[in-house]
Amino acid sequence: MANERSSSVWDALVDSPEEAENLRLRSKLMRVLTKTVRSWDLPQKDAARQLHVTQPRLSELLNGKIDKFSLDALVNLLACANLEVDITVKEKVA
Repeated sequence: MANERSSSVWDALVDSPEEAENLRLRSKLMRVLTKTVRSWDLPQKDAARQLHVTQPRLSELLNGKIDKFSLDALVNLLACANLEVDITVKEKVA
């Protein structure tokens, strides 16, 4: 068995660079959402109401259940949190 090195933790977890990039983006959006929701200093029930989700759904977000959220779902949650997504696309550094 060869000793393989991955360029990121996401590359090590999935089979394709496309899946790794998707995970990387979801992780980034989830971190922003989690930080924002926690800054509200509200009970989960009230924060969930503000995001138009159930409290268990918010709990999945706050507990980092990345497999439970698509990019589309995260963008919708960001909008409910009054946050805007700005996309920059660039070539990867080799």
